[in-house]
Parts: sequence; C-alpha cells; structure tokens
Amino acid sequence: MNTRPYIEKHRERFIDELIELLKLPSVSADPSFKKEVLMTAGAVKINLEAAGCDKVEICETPGFPIVYAEKIIDKNLPTVLVYGHYDVQPPDPVDLWNSPPFEPVIQNTEIHPEGAIFARGACDDKGQMYMHVKALEVMIQNDELPCNIKFMIEGEEEVGSISLEWFLENNKEKLANDVILISDTGMISKEVPSITTGLRGMSYVEVEVESPNRDLHSGLYGGAVANPINILSKMIASLHDEDNHITIPGFYDKVEELSDEEREKMAEAPFDLEDYKKHIGIPDVHGEKGFTTNERNSIRPTLDVNGIWGGYIGEGAKTVIPSKAFAKISMRLVPNQDWREITELFKTHFENIAPKSVKVKVKPHHGGQGYVTPIDGIEYQAADLAFQEAFGKKAVPQRSGGSIPIVSLFEKYLSSKTVLMGFGLNSDAIHSPNEHFGIWNYLKGIETIPYFYKHFTELYKESKK
Repeated sequence: MNTRPYIEKHRERFIDELIELLKLPSVSADPSFKKEVLMTAGAVKINLEAAGCDKVEICETPGFPIVYAEKIIDKNLPTVLVYGHYDVQPPDPVDLWNSPPFEPVIQNTEIHPEGAIFARGACDDKGQMYMHVKALEVMIQNDELPCNIKFMIEGEEEVGSISLEWFLENNKEKLANDVILISDTGMISKEVPSITTGLRGMSYVEVEVESPNRDLHSGLYGGAVANPINILSKMIASLHDEDNHITIPGFYDKVEELSDEEREKMAEAPFDLEDYKKHIGIPDVHGEKGFTTNERNSIRPTLDVNGIWGGYIGEGAKTVIPSKAFAKISMRLVPNQDWREITELFKTHFENIAPKSVKVKVKPHHGGQGYVTPIDGIEYQAADLAFQEAFGKKAVPQRSGGSIPIVSLFEKYLSSKTVLMGFGLNSDAIHSPNEHFGIWNYLKGIETIPYFYKHFTELYKESKK
C-alpha cells in the first residue's frame, strides 16, 4: 500500500475541497444557522459520493440530519464504521479572530511552518472528518481498499449529539460493524503520534439567580436588596476549596483512582511544561492539588464556568442592581461517574447553598459518559501499526481530557469498540478564536488512515482462523 504519490498529485485539490467545506457556517447551537447546517449536510453527501461510496443518504432525525454512506466490497470482510461531525462551535468572540472564522485562510506558524488552515471547524471536526473521505478516495483510486467502510457523519455533536441515541437505536442493522474509527481527538506532537485511550464524560448546566422582580436603582436599593451577580459569584467561588477540590457532596464518590504504576506510565509521555505555558500565554499552571498538569486535564474531573452574564454591560455607566444573573457551567467527568447523577448532585448542592434572599434555577443541557478503550485488542494494534508505517515509530497511548459522549453509546447499541486516531494538536485552538489545522497534519492523516484498514483487515482475518 503506497498512498503518498496519489496524495501528492492531488494535494492542492484536497486542500481546496476542505476550504470550501469550512466556508459553511454550520453552527448547530444557534438556530439562525439552521439553513447553513443543512447545506453542510448536503455538501458532505456530495463529497462522499465523489469519493466513491456506493450508497449515500441524508437520514432525518428529530434534530439535524445524519449523513450515512457505505462502500461494501465483500460481506465476508470486516466493516469499519467511521464517525465524524459536520457541525461546529459558535465562533464567538468574533473580534478576537485574526481573520473571519468562515473565510478560511492559510498561514504559516511556528508549529506549522508549512501552513495551517485557519477557520472555525478546521480541526474540530471538519478537517479531521474529511481526512477519512479523502482516504477512501485514495484507496479506491489506487485499487487498495481492503475492507468494507461505512460513514456516519452527524450534525449535533457540538450540542451533545441530541438525536444520536435515537438514530442508533433505530438503525442497528444499517450501522452494524466490526470496529468504529474516530478522528475527533489529537496527538502529542507531529513527531510523537499517539492513540487516545480514554475520554472524559460531561455534564453541562445553566444556572439562574433572581432577586428583585426588575432591575433596581443601585443608589435607592443598594445594600438592602440581594444583588444576583454578587450572590452568583460567591456561589460559584464556593464550588472549589483552597486546593481546587470540587466541594459538591458526593462528587468524587465514584471517581476512578489510578494506581501509582499507571500514573508513572502516563508520566512517560513527552511533555514540556514551559512550552505548554508559552503556547497558551499563561504565567503558571493552576489546578487540583496533588496532581500533575497532564493528570488534571485527563484523569481528574473538573468544574468550569463557561460563561457568566447579567446586569448592564453596554458602553458607559448604568447604576442598577440586576434582576437576574446567569452562568453556564460544564463538569468534565472521569470513568464511573454517571453524568445524570452528577447533574443531580450539582442541582441539589447549588440550590442548598443559595441564600434565602434569592431564587435559583438549574437547567441541565446535555451530558455523556466517559470511556476507556482497551489497548490489547486488534483495534488498538491496527492503529499502532498504522502509525508505525506512516511515522516510523510506535504510538503512545494517551488519555484525553475531552469528551465524545457518543463513544459509550456506540458500545451500548452497536456492541462495538472504538479506536480514536486523532491528528490535531493541543495548539490548534479548537473551540477558541483562530482555530486552525496544519496542512501537514491533514495530509498525514489521509496517508495514515488507509494503513489502519489494511492492518485491521489482516488482524481480523487472523483472529477468525
């Protein structure tokens, strides 16, 4: 299998096609972008057809549609189900972008001297999803497709994959597979490939604190009426103690505690603390006492405020005590923590710590379970062998701090293991202004993915003897 010549020949076209996809503002969280989200689903369908899939369809769901495609060459061969998503995060705050978020540009950076595509969704997940579409084209055109491939590309991942469980439950036969392959994660560096072996779960909530029935004059009422912003700030501050330990009763009851041996193995992964601080522009790291930076963002649960607002925030001054204050809060969870249980623990605690002078509402948004993938199965072995062929070295197993809640759903409904082969980097600014994806990473992903199919097919056949 030799993918490089075809990739080099069609390099510019592969880049141009991704750029066209990135121009579509498929923001699933904002209803005003509904038309554009649906247009993106249509564009994904067209690209899958052009790549060589025999069957492609847009499947309606209670929310945004799922694009399903397949290339079945022999029912006696294994089937790989590729999952990705075509929706993207909101681009806000837009004024912090160096170029418009949906007008992709290629710029050279210190990490990507060969160029990176800057646009919302470049890495998460349009760029990484599209690697799989182009990898299929490469294999078909080179007559090197070793197994069956199915695609399931959804449009609601950034809002919690609201319709995915419904779709899985109603399409088990259509989605039947021998392994699920996802590239919605990253790797340690361009020199150190890695395979994600663990994901955190998540609980996402919105809180509201209300006191007076309308905004009040801060001179006439200040000091006599509870200020919802002041109260909310104190309540949020109390959710961590001086060791940055989360104070919600019962929060840590089911947290998986890794052995010293497992933590030592994690510490073997290359990590430069000074480089880490430099790339995100911080004077020092911060987090739960007793754990390293890599442990804090992978094997430990977290609680973070993602947004907070209330009162007057326009130009100039307006002296009011606001009627209400709001915050959006996410909790990243580790294996064994059930997101529904954690959401209920948060709700109970937040209501209990509110003073009598205010009313509190907690609105759950979405969540999902954490997941740990085994490293002794043929799925992991095939991924490792693929990286060895493309990079010339073994991949490092690594737990991720991110969440892909659907991975646990796949195992529940499809009885399938998942392999997480990501090609993004921590510096790619996903979910942030100036998100980007290195052209080298994009093309290297297209080169590497076919090797996974090759080795998985070989190992699958061997396991059936």
